[in-house]
Amino acid sequence: MTSRRGFLGAAAATGVAFCSCGLLESAHAAGATRRQAVAVNGKKVKTIDVHAHCVFLDVLPLIDNNRSILVNTVRGGTEAPIDVATRFAAMDAQKVDMEVLSVNPFWYGRERDVAAQIVKINNTKMAELCAAHPDRFAGFCSLTLQDPQLAVQELETAVKQQGLKGAAVGTNFNGTPFADPRFHPVWAKAEELGAALFFHPQGVPELSKQLAGNGWLTNAVAYPTETTITLSKLIFEGTLDRFPNLKIISAHGGGWLPHYADRQDHACLVNPGGCDPNIKLKKKPSDYLKQMYFDSLVFTPEALRHLTAVVGASQVMLGSDYPYPWELNPVDHIFATKTLSDEQKLDILGRTAAKVLKIKA
Repeated sequence: MTSRRGFLGAAAATGVAFCSCGLLESAHAAGATRRQAVAVNGKKVKTIDVHAHCVFLDVLPLIDNNRSILVNTVRGGTEAPIDVATRFAAMDAQKVDMEVLSVNPFWYGRERDVAAQIVKINNTKMAELCAAHPDRFAGFCSLTLQDPQLAVQELETAVKQQGLKGAAVGTNFNGTPFADPRFHPVWAKAEELGAALFFHPQGVPELSKQLAGNGWLTNAVAYPTETTITLSKLIFEGTLDRFPNLKIISAHGGGWLPHYADRQDHACLVNPGGCDPNIKLKKKPSDYLKQMYFDSLVFTPEALRHLTAVVGASQVMLGSDYPYPWELNPVDHIFATKTLSDEQKLDILGRTAAKVLKIKA
């Protein structure tokens, strides 16, 4: 594993310096005084944000130096290439002790060998960044899902050799649902390794025309819809029965599914013709939500109350979507939800993520 000094030297040599050593030491010194330990009724907890993004500019030559693919004009986009001092200051302001970083998969539409090169760089840089700052960063690896067998190897290397916590994936592969048997070897390896899969939507191209216009509905509506479709397919195609110990974490509170899951319990009863008699689920469709995990990015105490009532507070983890400013006070959001017990707050703030991702609390 690359040392802290080696990591910073390598980054500077490639022209991608996260910050100078002086700034780094200043950030640590400032953090020692600024960071407030979070406690619930006197019990301290390591706050772990499982939904935080980054990109690595080292991949630019592989995408025709098109920086806009990595750094877009959306608010917060310019902070995706991590400057350590800036990111630490933001985390301190949010009362976040650790971010579990992920790179959204922009390479799914690329040729297999190019995608594999992008993934290799992403995973190497992610491992170096996390090794340099193990108290502040953990990471999910990237996968070349163009070639599921290669993805299996990448996941094993990431977890066993690079110290990463699992993989960040989209919610389908270029329209092919993740319930498709071609991806079973990847999910089998994740289950074997005890590695988590962080599902993050990319949008629904088929809906773009209907969602055009005011409100950025291609994100606000399409992203939760895409996640809902993905989780529903994993349930109804029997994928979660096949891999019952798979650790799935869904962004944005699981989309719409936790808020209307009961409808799916009635679908095959109302229309048996719309269901495959050869797929016999082992439990009620809505019960599968209790074996998955969800981030807390649902904006209001009432929404969080409902999410935890449906899936269980033990299945929810802190999430912010940083650097994108969807939720700039993720820790305060948990404290504002008065329906949660002290133990439930401790679980959501960090204890569940520490357990599931094998992070020292």
